[in-house]
Amino acid sequence: MFRRAFWFTTGAAAGVWATTRVQRKLRTLAPDSLAVRAADQAVAAGHRMREFAFDVRSGMAQREDELTEALGLTTDPDGPAEATPAPTTTLRATPLPTEPRAVTPGPYRPRKEDH
Repeated sequence: MFRRAFWFTTGAAAGVWATTRVQRKLRTLAPDSLAVRAADQAVAAGHRMREFAFDVRSGMAQREDELTEALGLTTDPDGPAEATPAPTTTLRATPLPTEPRAVTPGPYRPRKEDH
């Protein structure tokens, strides 16, 4: 008699546990639950993007300070704030033409690689 009661109780407990587990899984797969989970993940992604942008901005500012110091563009705090002029370089010796030249195509000559 005790054996039957033991197995009946064990089976009932396993059935309750399995039913609870299945119901919980069905609730997580419901459309409303999926929408809430997607919204939470979108918010979390937004927070990660914001942190990334903050890290990039702080890194840019740090690198800008390093470059400014390396190039000697810092101003003396005791003296007048004078900006050092940037060196001027000419990239072209001759001015660009104001009107484009007409290009006439010549006869087609196949290259040696085309053969």
